Amino acid sequence: MVDIGFPTPLCGVDEAGRGPLAGPVVAAAVILPERDCPPGINDSKKLTEKTRARLCAEIRGCAVVGVGIVHPEEIDRLNIYWATMKAMTLAVDAVVERLGCHPAHVLVDGNRLPKWGYAATPIVGGDAKSLAIGAASIVAKHVRDEMMIAAAQEWPAYGWHSNKGYGSATHLAALREHGPTPLHRRSFAPVAQCYLDL
Repeated sequence: MVDIGFPTPLCGVDEAGRGPLAGPVVAAAVILPERDCPPGINDSKKLTEKTRARLCAEIRGCAVVGVGIVHPEEIDRLNIYWATMKAMTLAVDAVVERLGCHPAHVLVDGNRLPKWGYAATPIVGGDAKSLAIGAASIVAKHVRDEMMIAAAQEWPAYGWHSNKGYGSATHLAALREHGPTPLHRRSFAPVAQCYLDL
């Protein structure tokens, strides 16, 4: 794992929700304990929903965790790239608040870093290479999925309980039939087209 060799406390950061047509982008920042980490941490996309939920609870029980959330209206204002950078910054800032100091180093999944004052390294495919980033990916995805499942109760036609806001056939069909909701990202092409059609 790439975590070895970086100074501690080491913080891993990842996000969930860059691609969906609806819902927030969510980032998580995690500082794992130096020993007795929950077994099974991996890239969240390789885990079942049930396993993610269990590991998220275990990570939150033993680690320092921060979550950053940027909602659709701000995604539209900033664009998804800068919204993702903001979510990551909010997540690390939340860790700093809990920790009472800056992490010694931050590992970020991907090839870009937010404009911040933290010592940091981007790692492409980091959610499968770093335990800290893998833990962050689990928390970010679980938190976002839970938000979309809750939203599906208010707007059931869009199938968010299963597609989590991505542009599935069910979601696109509902978008054409019912139009956008307040959770839709108006700057994303399929949603913008609905506004033009209306």
